Amino acid sequence: MYRKVEDFLEDWAHSAKGTIQVLESLTDDKLDQAIVEGHSTLGWLGWHITTSTAFFAGLVGLDVTVPSEESVPKKAAVIPETYKEISEKLVQEIKEKLTDEKMVEEVDQFGRLTPRGAILRDVILHQTHHRGQMTVLLRQAGLHVPGVMGPTKEQGGY
Repeated sequence: MYRKVEDFLEDWAHSAKGTIQVLESLTDDKLDQAIVEGHSTLGWLGWHITTSTAFFAGLVGLDVTVPSEESVPKKAAVIPETYKEISEKLVQEIKEKLTDEKMVEEVDQFGRLTPRGAILRDVILHQTHHRGQMTVLLRQAGLHVPGVMGPTKEQGGY
């Protein structure tokens, strides 16, 4: 759980950078790549990470809006562009509206009182989880797999 705004912002900057690297690896022709038929696709996962950031922000009382596009965009470039906009808005809202004292205040999360700092931890964990799924699908699709948490096999990492 985050107790200090600056701690979250530091971790967010690092996490968002890695997420952008993964999202920028998407291509229009591979947005439908799934591990097997009927499972989450690269496009869906990328758009889910992007839009869920605004959802988590809303849980802690921040105003981060999602663009009007409700389904997975047809153009891969829209996903990282939109993610960057939402990420920047999240940072702006946090700097303007949250204090260290507010990070430990409890807010309603689906009927359970939860500190804001715990919910903000969850947004990072959530995107890291889905980003990991995406790296598997990127490799399966023959696309570039960025070394987000260290070098990839292609980069001589293992």
